Amino acid sequence: MREKIEYFAVKFLLWCASWMPKSWVYSITKAIAMILYYILPKRRSLVYINLKNSFPNLGQDQIDKYTKEVYDSLSQSIAEILLMFVNRFDIDKAIINLHESINKINEINEQKKGVILFTAHFSNWELLAHFLAKHGLSFVVVGREGDNKIIDKNITIPFRNKYGNRAIYKNKAMISMAKAIKNKEAVGMLIDQKTGGTHSAKIEFFGHKASTTLSTAALKLKFDPLVIPTSLVRESKGRYRMYFDQPLEYIANEIDDEKEKIKAMTLRYNQALERMILRAPGQWFWMHNRWKY
Repeated sequence: MREKIEYFAVKFLLWCASWMPKSWVYSITKAIAMILYYILPKRRSLVYINLKNSFPNLGQDQIDKYTKEVYDSLSQSIAEILLMFVNRFDIDKAIINLHESINKINEINEQKKGVILFTAHFSNWELLAHFLAKHGLSFVVVGREGDNKIIDKNITIPFRNKYGNRAIYKNKAMISMAKAIKNKEAVGMLIDQKTGGTHSAKIEFFGHKASTTLSTAALKLKFDPLVIPTSLVRESKGRYRMYFDQPLEYIANEIDDEKEKIKAMTLRYNQALERMILRAPGQWFWMHNRWKY
């Protein structure tokens, strides 16, 4: 019963987004975000602590500013995702460097090689996935299975697969990713959240050890795909600049032990994520308990 109620609540939200003035959608999501900012002090405190520990040299005013930006950024992303669901958000118009980005996608495709595009829960990551697929770089998308299976099956998965991407769950990820890379296809990974199990290790991230997936490095070592950090940075409401950073070719040849080699490679990936987030620190999802202090 709970799953059905949640499903119809989401359907109602999407119906509202289909006819409301867009400015209302942005305003409502921002209002909700700021209400949560004030009524959930534990979550707000986690954002503050994560920022403070990651940027120890910043003063309290700047940390407070970034903390509020996190809520504002997430509210804008949610508004845009709702509008994307109901086909009221022009994803091409949203990209400031549109032609440059399309040319870069074409360059990647011309290499006819397996590709891992990795990013973070940063800015509007759903827009990033849609734009890439719409312009010819569709990929296997690795994600966590939603808690509500009705929403997952009928809303989330069809949305993520809209332009040819193929969403898969983490428990089936390695086999699917390996097949895609061997077939010279692309894989999309969000590698910024904590993970456990045999495919993870404690790797430094913003100066502190964080449980990090080793899957990216393991795939690079075995199949030698292109590994490209990719992201969007919001420059104003509904307007983004796309970044394709330099491919990461490092395979730690100076290390003999394979496990240590993979850890060293993963550190480079975390450092690439840091550079990505530093472009706009308030746009990363600092609400996540990344380090488990």
